[in-house]
Amino acid sequence: MQYLNTQSTTYNDTVVRQFSIMAVVWGVVGMLVGVIIAAQLVWPELNLGLPWTSFGRLRPLHTNAVIFAFGGSTLFATSYYVVQRTCHVSLFCNKLASFTFWGWQAVIVAAAISLPLGYTTGKEYAELEWPIDILIALVWVAYAVVFFGTIGTRKVKHIYVANWFFGAFILAVALLHIVNSAEVPVSFMKSYSAYAGVQDAMVQWWYGHNAVGFFLTAGFLGIMYYFVPKQAERPVYSYSLSIVHFWALIFTYMWAGPHHLHYTALPDWTQSLGMIFSLILLAPSWGGMINGMMTMSGAWHKLRTDPILRFMIVSLSFYGMSTFEGPMMAIKTVNSLSHYTDWTIGHVHSGALGWVGLVSMGSLYYMVPRLFGQKQMHSMKAIELHFWLATIGIVLYISSLWISGVMEGLMWRAINADGTLTYTFVESVKAKHPYYLIRLLGGTLYLSGMIIMLWNVLKTATSGKPALASIPSVAAQA
Repeated sequence: MQYLNTQSTTYNDTVVRQFSIMAVVWGVVGMLVGVIIAAQLVWPELNLGLPWTSFGRLRPLHTNAVIFAFGGSTLFATSYYVVQRTCHVSLFCNKLASFTFWGWQAVIVAAAISLPLGYTTGKEYAELEWPIDILIALVWVAYAVVFFGTIGTRKVKHIYVANWFFGAFILAVALLHIVNSAEVPVSFMKSYSAYAGVQDAMVQWWYGHNAVGFFLTAGFLGIMYYFVPKQAERPVYSYSLSIVHFWALIFTYMWAGPHHLHYTALPDWTQSLGMIFSLILLAPSWGGMINGMMTMSGAWHKLRTDPILRFMIVSLSFYGMSTFEGPMMAIKTVNSLSHYTDWTIGHVHSGALGWVGLVSMGSLYYMVPRLFGQKQMHSMKAIELHFWLATIGIVLYISSLWISGVMEGLMWRAINADGTLTYTFVESVKAKHPYYLIRLLGGTLYLSGMIIMLWNVLKTATSGKPALASIPSVAAQA
């Protein structure tokens, strides 16, 4: 029998609670904008003829809201939660931790105002103009100080693998953001990139793909390596594999970006190198997915009754599927069909909705009752409903875009005997219309689940009171 003596000091979960609640709020906002622009593709009149509600302005608002507002807030919340509990210390510098919350919310609000107004650099996932970029850098440096300061003051010698992934994500995103956002301001909300032409494209997709690789993969693998074993009540299947997974992933991912620039002015050898590293990336990606899945050994029966665990394990299946599809689409011959089509959008949302979305929801469902002194979420039936709405929504969304994208690519390359194009571009757009309706339905189901989650989280938070979690000081055998 084990017992723990505890000190009077407690973890700093105030900032974790703040980020957790805002993650769900921004999730609803970001996904709502996504549904609106999906509807605009079906019925273009829904842009109302206004510049602020046009697809071109709402689309970057959607991507920034779901990636950086929803995903970012989830990463802040989970990394702060995990690093304290695996290091047995409270967060380093509480005031700086508080600054990361309010600073990050300021970034999000600034994005929500500036993007619809048309202030943009035009760089995908890096659209925000230079004053906001500076604020992002300041918040991120503060985040690094808090996280690594906590690691540095830890009371246990070992650094748990989840913290390796969180640490790599923090360092890589800082490097990516600062290098890619190098720009020359010409007015308060206008700047030009420090790079030109193909170099600018290369730096942008080095950043863009690694935003996926480190923000949307490494960070969320940190979540997986802590919360899956916790919810399953099983140790990580192979700790050695998790370390191999970490080093292989962070080395390989950094070089895969050129596969976004196949058949462009980028030197052919650079395109091929990006393709090769993308193919190599399959091995560490699947190593991590298998490690997460095998953690369920002896606990598979829990999936019948535990919807939170179901979120986490189904997210891993989507991670495995997306990380097979990505390297395949990086092959030049496959890319010649998929490039610029809806297949790419289907692939992105397989990872975003299936992997990032579901593992975020599972981890938040794990944390929220513990953060607010409750035994479980307000309604477990609502979690069950959310799971099925999300899962069915993802399947409808990505399958419709896969079909639409492959059809689109085949129509573009179809030629008559005399060498003329068989279909006009307009005909390919018209052929996609029914699939866009299915996509809209899938997105609406996914958003509905998120709204249910917001209700459930707010009910749990308001019916309990913030819990004071003590830091373990001594573990002894009796």
